[in-house]
Amino acid sequence: MPKVVDPQARRDEVVDAVFRVVRRAGLEHASLRNVAEEAGLAIGSVRHYFAGHTEMMVFAMRASVERVSARLEAHVAPLLARQGADERAEGVELMLSELLPLDERRRDEATVWLAFTMAARTHPELRPHAEEAYDGMRRLVGRIIGGIARQRPLRGDAGVETERLCALIDGLTVEGVLHPDRMTPELMTLALRRHLETLTEPGP
Repeated sequence: MPKVVDPQARRDEVVDAVFRVVRRAGLEHASLRNVAEEAGLAIGSVRHYFAGHTEMMVFAMRASVERVSARLEAHVAPLLARQGADERAEGVELMLSELLPLDERRRDEATVWLAFTMAARTHPELRPHAEEAYDGMRRLVGRIIGGIARQRPLRGDAGVETERLCALIDGLTVEGVLHPDRMTPELMTLALRRHLETLTEPGP
């Protein structure tokens, strides 16, 4: 009796293989053949689920965003349940930390995401997905800034503070991927915490 293959599970296997190839050798080496070999599949099996390289890359890029989004979503209810200002600040830091390369999993995700983002500059088929992901991060940060402003007056304009926080996250991510020995998880966490502490006017 032929083995029944779950299409979504097989696509996820291929996506994981894409990520491993990209982390190890760069996006330019994530060909259908190399990804199939990494996944332990015949290239025909990969072609059964993806019409070509572009479709596979777009799917992998969207999967990367969805995985991070799912973890961010898991922080929403606990954050809303926090009562005191200190508890809320801790919850905000934990949520935003999901976007930083603080451990092996998040560093791998950030490495892959940076590779996709750079490729999107010259590959129009990837650009809408990169822009959608970045816009999603800006909306998330904007909501966080808005929530902070409802608790205590901001030192600056909410729109400007949103851009500043996005720029900080972007910068820490790039440095954490390119210079992990210098930009350590401890330093990234401290930089994020200190920035969040400077967003509002001192309390009474």
